[in-house]
This record gives sequence, structure tokens and C-alpha cells, in this order.
Amino acid sequence: MTAKPQTPSLSQNVSTFTINAPQLGGERKIWIYLPNIYGNSDKKFPVLYMHDGQNLFDSFTAFAGEWRIDETLDSLNAETIVIGVENGGDNRINELTPYPNEKYGGGNGDKYLDFLITTLKPYIDEHYRTLSDKENTMIMGSSLGGLISFYAVLKYPKVFGKAGIFSPSFWFNDKIYDDVHAVESIDAKMYFMAGDHESSEMITDLERMEELIYFKLTDRKFFYKKIVHNGRHNEKLWASQFKDAYLWLTGKI
Repeated sequence: MTAKPQTPSLSQNVSTFTINAPQLGGERKIWIYLPNIYGNSDKKFPVLYMHDGQNLFDSFTAFAGEWRIDETLDSLNAETIVIGVENGGDNRINELTPYPNEKYGGGNGDKYLDFLITTLKPYIDEHYRTLSDKENTMIMGSSLGGLISFYAVLKYPKVFGKAGIFSPSFWFNDKIYDDVHAVESIDAKMYFMAGDHESSEMITDLERMEELIYFKLTDRKFFYKKIVHNGRHNEKLWASQFKDAYLWLTGKI
């Protein structure tokens, strides 16, 4: 087992702050990544909201390795603001699931998204130079974070225009499929990624969802799916796939 680093590995472009999160019953730590050129320009930038903020930028706070978001975006000179939202620890399952699971509980995803949309996003748009329309507002996460990111696109189509959906936990409750049936259309770019060694149902569930989504898309070019050979359910996989997902969502590839 690799020893946990003793010093932070944050890029100089990453800072943190805490914000009151009344929907979640307390304060929440937020990581914010600003582009290389942010301080030397008057430009406004797209925003990417991501879950499990502990695991995105810093090996010191990561549970099992970091996504290296800052290093990747620094290397691309990417012109995007990234907001990493601290997960709720023991409440993570509750917050990242729209419906409960008989065995694992959960189901408070609506409160979490309400925090993102009515508390956090207005704060970010007020204090930073953002492009706040749906075409420039993205959401991304893995596992339960992938599930809630997909749900966010369905529930808030006027807020989120792009989503990175990694290793989504569609198994948690079948009602997520009903949600797709219920919407008239899906007008958002979605990048789905999963590894072929994650779980017995991961690829099957993703293919089931793909069939439903296909008939709802306003533009078939808005959908992309990637299956990674030997990919396993961990930060190593998600970190390795972030660059391609980001470039596709932002129209760079």
C-alpha cells in the first residue's frame, strides 16, 4: 500500500474556501481551479462543477489517489474554471443519490443539487468571471458522482449543458431509467466512460441507458461513450480519462 503524501500537491492555480450549505446542514469546503490566464485577462470562463472535491486536485486529501485535474488543465492551458465540492463523508451516499437503495439507503440528491444550483453557483458567478449560461456550465463525477451528474442534466436542463459521466452507479435504483422515459428530450452533451473490469453490471447498465438516451437526444452528436480495456473502478481510471472527456465536452476534439 502506497504511503499517503505528507504535503499537498496542489497547483498554484487552486485555492479553497468554505461556504454555508443550509441544504446539507452545515458548511462545505470548496476547491476552485482558475485558468493560467485568469489573473492576466478580463475574460469570462466556462465552469465545470465536480463532486468528491477531496480527490480532484490533491493527493494529500484524496481517499485513494487524485484525479490530477489541476496538472492536466495546466498542461493544456485550459480556459475553464473548475469547482470541486467536498463530499459529505458519511453522508456521501445520501447526497449523491436521487433515490434510495434498499440496502444502502441514500436518496437526498435533490438537496445536494439544490445546494449546487441555488447556493454555490450564484456565489461563484458573483465572485468570479464566469460564463453562466447552460452551454458553459458543465458537471462531472464518477461512480455515485456519475449518477448524480446524469440526474442533474435530466432535472436541470436549463442549468447544465454538458456532463462527464464516469462509471455511473445506475444500479443504485432503477428509477433513474424512469427519469429518462419521463423527459421529452435531452439537449446536453454527455460523455460516458466506464472500464470493462469495474463490475459485472457496469457495461450492461450503461448499454441499457444508452438505448433509452438515444431516442431522447436533440442531436445524436451530443452522446459519446468510451469503454476502457482493463479499466477498474478507481481514481487511476478516472484520472487517466479526464483529459479526453474534458476536450470532447469543450469541443477541442
